[in-house]
Amino acid sequence: MVRRLDKTLSQADYEALATLRYTLRKFMDFSTSAAHEAGLPPQQHQALLAIKGNDRSEAMTIGMLAEKLLIAPHTATELVGRLIDGDYVTRHPDPSDKRRQTLQLTEKSEEVLQRLSSIHLVEIRDMAPKLIDILTHLQAGVRHE
Repeated sequence: MVRRLDKTLSQADYEALATLRYTLRKFMDFSTSAAHEAGLPPQQHQALLAIKGNDRSEAMTIGMLAEKLLIAPHTATELVGRLIDGDYVTRHPDPSDKRRQTLQLTEKSEEVLQRLSSIHLVEIRDMAPKLIDILTHLQAGVRHE
């Protein structure tokens, strides 16, 4: 599906887009700092969240993790190795397909993830009204002032 470009962008449109990107970068900066304070590199925090947030109908695999994090499978394999070394994740052969490895969080990762997710939700709830306003204006094509 090809989207038609809107060639009639106003200064307000550019300002809204810039504000949106700035707000998202502020959240990512907050998230990175929070992960570091918890003793995790940001990518490891993202991996733990992806595993925890996975639909329970299918166990998380390294391939699925790579897809969720938008990284190459070999990069996901290395990341999982670091998580295993840190006692955050365990890896097990998939009973239905021995070629695949399934991932499970450890108690240690559950505790860290609970703390990080709680503070992230507070931050998101604080930012939500501003983000909703920006997105509503951009979606509707209303000039954001």
